[in-house]
Amino acid sequence: IAFEQLKSKLEQEGLFDRAHKRQLPFLPRTVAVITSPTGAAVRDIISVARRRHPGINLLVIPALVQGADAPASLVRGLELAAVQPDVDVVIIGRGGGSFEDLAVFNDEGLARAIVHCPKPVISAVGHETDVTIADFVADVRAPTPSAAAELAVPSYLDLAERVKYLESSLQRQVLDRI
Repeated sequence: IAFEQLKSKLEQEGLFDRAHKRQLPFLPRTVAVITSPTGAAVRDIISVARRRHPGINLLVIPALVQGADAPASLVRGLELAAVQPDVDVVIIGRGGGSFEDLAVFNDEGLARAIVHCPKPVISAVGHETDVTIADFVADVRAPTPSAAAELAVPSYLDLAERVKYLESSLQRQVLDRI
């Protein structure tokens, strides 16, 4: 009941409006990852991000993701990410768990901190079927932490292919003018 009441309240205030959602950067310099430094989620995010783009900068900001102190810890993580000049996008989340385990991502203060973060925020909480208030207020919801890394970090190989295509297209245009 509390979840539905908070969801309704924040929705009425416009915190879920698509018009306020920011786009993710095409090629971020640094991705901040706010999560437990010892959980599987951080390992998955790092693994996927490094596979997609070995040169990407990742800033892991340790935070509690369970328990009474977790919402404040996550808010501090967002505040820290917000003041880092090279951070272009933030992933916040944790791996799966019970509804009670994920409840910290249903905190009103955390929801407001996500909305007010000056950097685009990807919510990466739990598994595909898990839904939290953080998912609704974030700029992008990822179904898993691994998917969040895929959304945040472009594939180096795809980028290289685009550059090759543009290069050959440009060469054809030059030759056509000659």
